[in-house]
Amino acid sequence: MNHSRRSFMLSSLGIAAATAGGAAHGNPLQGGNKGALPLSLAAGARMKLGTVTYNLAKDWDIATIIKNCEEAKFEGVELRTTHAHKVEVNLTKTQRADVRKRFADSKVELMGLGSAFDYHTPDQAKLRKDIEATKEYIVMAQDVGATGVKVRPNALPKDVPVEKTLEQIGRSLREVGEFAAQHGQQIRVEVHGTGTSSLAHIKTMIDVANHKQVGVCWNSNATDLDGEGFDHNFDLVKGKIFTVHMRDLYLEDYPFRRLFQKLNESGYKGYCLAEVPDSKDPLRVMKYYRATWLAYQNLL
Repeated sequence: MNHSRRSFMLSSLGIAAATAGGAAHGNPLQGGNKGALPLSLAAGARMKLGTVTYNLAKDWDIATIIKNCEEAKFEGVELRTTHAHKVEVNLTKTQRADVRKRFADSKVELMGLGSAFDYHTPDQAKLRKDIEATKEYIVMAQDVGATGVKVRPNALPKDVPVEKTLEQIGRSLREVGEFAAQHGQQIRVEVHGTGTSSLAHIKTMIDVANHKQVGVCWNSNATDLDGEGFDHNFDLVKGKIFTVHMRDLYLEDYPFRRLFQKLNESGYKGYCLAEVPDSKDPLRVMKYYRATWLAYQNLL
């Protein structure tokens, strides 16, 4: 890459400003992630690309996940519960250590575990069960070398005041966040569910939780454009985005270019994770996906 092209990339992405003012996030021009982009892209590509195992990789074992991610230059993976890789809480200590080693010996980071636990239910027994199950998952995440667990709200129950539900979710997130802090993990709250996918409601949950280990898993929903619009909704939580889930990037009903611009402007350096349908030609899909993700950021 010639000097003028590299300078343009740095300028367009605001790297100099981020380097000067983003000490809390680390210097994007220093260090070396084992799954880093090629040198020609590394200076400009502050964010990292990965995949969730729902649905594209739902039938892959760990060896296949690593192989395909390495070939497609995906840097990380979030393993979702119930899928073929079988990374579940019933693993023994030896099995957990093996999972950790297999990712550590690869170019792919096991960046998180994707659970289906939620805390909106008015059934207090079920709520307690989900909180305790989340704690088990947090311990496993530490054991296998991940850095966080994805959880979610899933609905606003009928006949329960919205404020009461949001308060309950927030208090639950604080409890699991405090536990996660003891195990070096993040709690990543997916923007999910009917009613609960409102960014205003997500902000309320995060504010009630009020814990540094509790943040947002941006989910690229159509509801991100509701109300006062995309920029307003993004800004409600921009300082608390820990991970990003993305649908197919060709979809014209969602402003993916603007999302990447806003993420870069906010200093985000975490993972953008593809959450796309299964395919008979997954590697081809993954390679096209990466190319589109880079092109949308003017990195190609």
